Amino acid sequence: MGQESLLRRGVGAFNTGVVALTNAPVIGKLLGKAFAQITYTGRRSGRTFSTPVNYRRSGDEYLIGVAMPDKKSWWRNFLDEGAPVTLRIDGIDHPGHAIAHRDDRGRVTVRVRPA
Repeated sequence: MGQESLLRRGVGAFNTGVVALTNAPVIGKLLGKAFAQITYTGRRSGRTFSTPVNYRRSGDEYLIGVAMPDKKSWWRNFLDEGAPVTLRIDGIDHPGHAIAHRDDRGRVTVRVRPA
């Protein structure tokens, strides 16, 4: 098994653990203030994906900073015109429209506006 495959399995296990914790009764309330589960449809595959993300609120929008964006691909689904998403926060689904933006320094932010 290659190093990249091991890394993907490790990240997958970590993400599964974070999602499980955000759904736990006590810990979930604490994590829910910073973590959400984003669900979206892949623009090429048409498959539905869910992954935990760290977010912050800015007015009526949610901002997701993508750490190490060149090592990740999920945010690319929201380039150009963006795409619909659902953010699950504190057990409540928040439908929205996400648009990804890369700034001059290479940082990526995904902005989710309510649908």
